[in-house]
Amino acid sequence: MGRLRIVAADSGAAVLNERFVPLQVVAACAVLVEPPYREAASALAEPIFSKAENGHELVVHELEMCMSFLKTAPADVVHLDMSFGGLSVEELSPLSLSQTHLGVKARGHVLRILPKLRKTALDIKRTHNIDVLAIGKESVPVRIAELTAGAHATLYAAEKAVKETKTTLLGLPTRCSVKLGEGEVTLESLLPAEHDMAGHASDESRILQRVHVSEMPNPCARGFRLLEITPKT
Repeated sequence: MGRLRIVAADSGAAVLNERFVPLQVVAACAVLVEPPYREAASALAEPIFSKAENGHELVVHELEMCMSFLKTAPADVVHLDMSFGGLSVEELSPLSLSQTHLGVKARGHVLRILPKLRKTALDIKRTHNIDVLAIGKESVPVRIAELTAGAHATLYAAEKAVKETKTTLLGLPTRCSVKLGEGEVTLESLLPAEHDMAGHASDESRILQRVHVSEMPNPCARGFRLLEITPKT
């Protein structure tokens, strides 16, 4: 079996308001994934609390995280959360984008960040001699990055709830469910073909001991679940 090592990144989970509208994307995470491709071999996560409407700009930050992560996590290829059939990011251009299915607004968003994406991809190619592929949601490592980001986001949202002494609603990534263990958060995929796929985050500060966590379906977004995180009195 080939030992292809893949670095990918994604941003996941969102703080919701009382009407379940996403306000802030909570976490970004870069992961190293290797056989058997079920979870991250190692990960780099950070809280971002970025405005939800600026989600398209997070792709640049995700690729920059991959570049930083590659210093300590050597890999054979990078998977980027942009769906262009696995085309190398270096090959993306205004002409190639005009031939895609993207709408005018979405194409405009991509064109604005394309120079930064190409520059970072070229830097990765020059430094590590590996390609950055715009493979998007077809990538298993991107899905694992999404689940891992969601696991870390659970901890960051718990810290937010405790700090602000009020309930925080956290929208989870698509089709997954949370499991809270002793000192760990696990997000497990609910998709049948991904039954053994998960993301993990270590609760080193034991923040989960200071909150109540309740999971339920998001009533306004079928296929998504949410966490109601309330500080303990």
